[in-house]
Amino acid sequence: MRAFGTTAWRLSQGETDLSLSQKLHEEINFELQAAKANAEVPAFLKEFQSSGIWKIEDLEGHDEVALERTFGNETIRVLFSIADIDAPQDPAFEDAEGADEQDAPIPMPPIRCSIIITKGSDQGALSIDALAQDGAIVVDNISFYTNAKLATELTSEADWKRRGLYIGPQFDHLDTNVQEEFERYLDERGIGGDLALFVPDYAEYKEQKEYVKWLQNVKSFIDV
Repeated sequence: MRAFGTTAWRLSQGETDLSLSQKLHEEINFELQAAKANAEVPAFLKEFQSSGIWKIEDLEGHDEVALERTFGNETIRVLFSIADIDAPQDPAFEDAEGADEQDAPIPMPPIRCSIIITKGSDQGALSIDALAQDGAIVVDNISFYTNAKLATELTSEADWKRRGLYIGPQFDHLDTNVQEEFERYLDERGIGGDLALFVPDYAEYKEQKEYVKWLQNVKSFIDV
């Protein structure tokens, strides 16, 4: 007479489960070995943390990272997502990547950043859409919200309210002198070349950690 527990276990397994689990195991080992070859905390991250300027908010299992600092009476937050690493790239970026791949390291894709500057809840907020690209912060748009809460809330209701508001002109449509002053304004607040180099490096670092965790979670599920 066949034991019920054995039958239940066999019925819960597909024919491909074992081979998939083995491949996941191989990939996990490969990634962990690669991680061991590198420092536990990368040099770029140690240097960034040692400056003591920005606080990193990074929750395991989430694809978004927040950097926060104060500057005088301002609170500044920079949000970016590791999803941009796997996002489809502009054909021009891919062509340039392919042309130089034998002579130079593969360039990081641009990472979209949302920068929010507030001066208390009743003073409004600047919301800046930008890219961290090729060691520079490239501004796309600067919006002003009279209600700082509306600018900072990450809810569907707040997003719906923002859609009907005037968001300001495209940054490159502004007078050149105004553009230059805005760039100096941001650079003075630490939103410049150093940050533009850090964001893609940290996005890649976090994406690698999340990928290994994803592999482990999927393998555990397959093995149950």
